[in-house]
Amino acid sequence: MRALRTPLFLLALTAIVPSLHAQTAADSAAIRATALDYIEGYYNADTVRMARALHPDLVKRIVQNGSRIQGMTAAQLVRATGSHPPVPEAQQVKDVTILDIYRGAAAVKVNATDWIDYMQLGRIDGQWKIINVLWELKPREG
Repeated sequence: MRALRTPLFLLALTAIVPSLHAQTAADSAAIRATALDYIEGYYNADTVRMARALHPDLVKRIVQNGSRIQGMTAAQLVRATGSHPPVPEAQQVKDVTILDIYRGAAAVKVNATDWIDYMQLGRIDGQWKIINVLWELKPREG
């Protein structure tokens, strides 16, 4: 009986492993698309793309002066997105790096023109949404 269990286990394992790799590729593409909806939505003053990327309970935070935390809700971020003129394409920096994915959680870094965002995303009802953002301004040149 024991000899039979090992081949069945290996057969089951080989059936599962390829689907995990396909899911990871699909998740990576969806996570990257969500991050691009966020940053390109902001640059293009596109509130629809920004809202699509965010979970309604999102909080975006920055630590100011090493001691004070300033936060922004999803609604505030969507409003801020629509309150400025579009940023010219030549001035847009939008480097997306997926730092880690584990099941329904992901960590992403977005290198933007004037700041860096560290994001936490969750897969909610089959869609990747940005739940938390901790960000830092880049030093001004000149």
